[in-house]
Amino acid sequence: MRERLNSELKTAMKAGDKRRVDTIRMVNAALKDKDIEARGQGKALSDEEILSLLQKLVKSRQESAEIYEKAGRDELATQEREEIAIIQSFLPQPLSAAEEEAAIAAAIAETGATSIRDMGKVVGALKAKYAGRMDMANASAAVKAKLSG
Repeated sequence: MRERLNSELKTAMKAGDKRRVDTIRMVNAALKDKDIEARGQGKALSDEEILSLLQKLVKSRQESAEIYEKAGRDELATQEREEIAIIQSFLPQPLSAAEEEAAIAAAIAETGATSIRDMGKVVGALKAKYAGRMDMANASAAVKAKLSG
C-alpha cells in the first residue's frame, strides 16, 4: 500500500497534477502520524489499519464537503470531492449491496449467531474478511436488523 502511494505520488509529480500531489502528501502525513502512534505502542501498521485510515479520511472529507455546500462554498466542496475521489482510488472496490447482503448472511452462518448478543462476533468476522470493502456502520445496522428479527 505504501509503495503504491509513493509511486502514485511520483507519477502525479511528473504529470504536474497539483491536486493529486497535495492529496497523496496529506495521506502520507496522516500515515506518518499513525506510524509514530503505533511505534509508541511497539507495533507496525497493518494494511487493514491503513485502509481504515483512508476510510476515515474519506468520511471526514465527505462531512466537510456537505458543510461547505450548506455554507455556499461550492469551490471548497468541489475540492473536497476531488480529494475523496483520489483517496478512494487507493481503496479496494466496495462490495455491491447484493454482495454485502450475502457476506452478512455468510458471517451470521459461520459464527452461528442467533441473537443480538452475537452481533460482535458477526461484525468482527466481517471486519476480518472485508476490511476496506464494506462500510462497517451500515454493516452493523444490517447485522442488528437480521439478528433482532
